[in-house]
Amino acid sequence: MRTRASAAAAGALVVALVAAGCGTDPRETAADPTSSGESSAGSGESTPGDSAPDRQGSSATAAADPEHAVSPPGPRTGRLYPDDMLVFSRKALSDDMVQQIKDLKGVDATMRFSMSQVPLEDKVYNIAAIDPGRYRNWTEQASADTQEVWDRVAGGELAIDPAIGRKLADKQGYLRLGNEKEAPQIHIGAFAPQVDQITAVVNPTWADSLGMIENNAMLITTGNTAPETIRPKIRKIVGDTASVLFLAPELDITAQQTAFLTGGSVAQAVGTFNYTVLGGGRIQPDQAWVEANIRTEDVPILGQVTCHKAVLPQLRAALQEIQMTGLSDEIRPEEYAGCYYPRFIAGSTSLSLHSFGIALDLNTSTNQRGVAGDMDRQVVAIFKKWGFAWGGDWNYTDPMHFEMNAVVEAR
Repeated sequence: MRTRASAAAAGALVVALVAAGCGTDPRETAADPTSSGESSAGSGESTPGDSAPDRQGSSATAAADPEHAVSPPGPRTGRLYPDDMLVFSRKALSDDMVQQIKDLKGVDATMRFSMSQVPLEDKVYNIAAIDPGRYRNWTEQASADTQEVWDRVAGGELAIDPAIGRKLADKQGYLRLGNEKEAPQIHIGAFAPQVDQITAVVNPTWADSLGMIENNAMLITTGNTAPETIRPKIRKIVGDTASVLFLAPELDITAQQTAFLTGGSVAQAVGTFNYTVLGGGRIQPDQAWVEANIRTEDVPILGQVTCHKAVLPQLRAALQEIQMTGLSDEIRPEEYAGCYYPRFIAGSTSLSLHSFGIALDLNTSTNQRGVAGDMDRQVVAIFKKWGFAWGGDWNYTDPMHFEMNAVVEAR
């Protein structure tokens, strides 16, 4: 069974808090105050759309985003919980499901929350909308015990895994959650380790803005019981639309996984699917989703491509305009590296947007990651006009990469 960091180890950890014009370096955090774990909405569980209670008299950090603030959690109370399993569903977990899971022999504690996946620079990450006072008890002790982290989450800011947050934050300390043009930007309040397989957390008032399904995820701790003995029973309760994962820094390749993007029109057009992990960094999405969404068609300049049906009209329109503008020679068909390719990002267990069939790579030999590349800027502008984001604009550039970030009607 996995164990928590000791208090001595906790003292060695560092969290960088990002403020509007300054930064501090307190220690890290994690925790949930209820001894019984899961609590219902009637017993204080936060839900999307909760308004911010009066913060008067609180010693907590002032809310950075009052419109997305909830009551500050106060000092941590209660025990810490090992995060043994994560349930992640394409539908809300009903009260009856939750109670059935809690009643299973060996289930020690649970916590229900909302979770979705956001693409950030072509990697897909899990983002959770949580009650700061409860969720913190499921993180490492150093993270749980850093009060300012959870005050900042309550105040409308984001807490994110340090390595990923430092890489993706803009110069003002903001992060755009999603690849869509209208995706919300959230200020990073803290760089802090999270539960395994969760990259970042916000408070529940953000759930609607991020297109989350309410209460579709659950953390489970099994105490002295081996999680392997309980997973089949949980799978039976939650059904085929959910993933039931053993939690560890590495991916649980033995479990069915769930993929769906948060956001607006693009996410709705793409749809959701379950998948299994294959060898060599590849995945196998549900065949039903593939048959309903993936198409092979001819487009100008590139010839035959295999993509999601939602992106093909826009891709065809962009390439037609490039052709009509006399820029066809700026795209080298022999260096087209594909659109639909169900896989993880190389060297990681994060899905690529190629797994959804809404991204494509062009002119690969001279447009590798981390360089400016030689992609013609008129070509880039035309792709952007037709609803594509360009990897050359990212913090860590990927100039060969274009991905659908808006639904544009092609006539």
